[in-house]
Amino acid sequence: MTYLLDTHVFLWILNTPEVLPAPVQRIAENSSATLLVSIATPWEMAIKVTSGKLDAADILDDFEAALTRGKFTLMETTIQHVIRGGRLPPHHRDPFDRLLAAQALDLRVPLISRDRVFDLYGVKRIWD
Repeated sequence: MTYLLDTHVFLWILNTPEVLPAPVQRIAENSSATLLVSIATPWEMAIKVTSGKLDAADILDDFEAALTRGKFTLMETTIQHVIRGGRLPPHHRDPFDRLLAAQALDLRVPLISRDRVFDLYGVKRIWD
């Protein structure tokens, strides 16, 4: 099965998988699962690293290696994803999360995230 990861899930799988709920840990450990990472993830991380809100410069410095290490797949972002994200109802103002919602809806894949706001968009969300 294919899953889209929210940024915090991507980071926790890499650094502290033990903090993830058991269902998410099982998915992350399943070698047949495809774990998609949106282009929004390194973009959001870079902004948070620059602003001092996140200590993950090492991951950004070699993002491709982090993708390989975690067996993640960087998903293609299309213009349709961006437009759909911008047209979603204003339940959430975070542009990164809106893009993730649009991508999950477009691809019809579950999003792994602790953020309940995705439920308002009709995204199938996996957490606990």
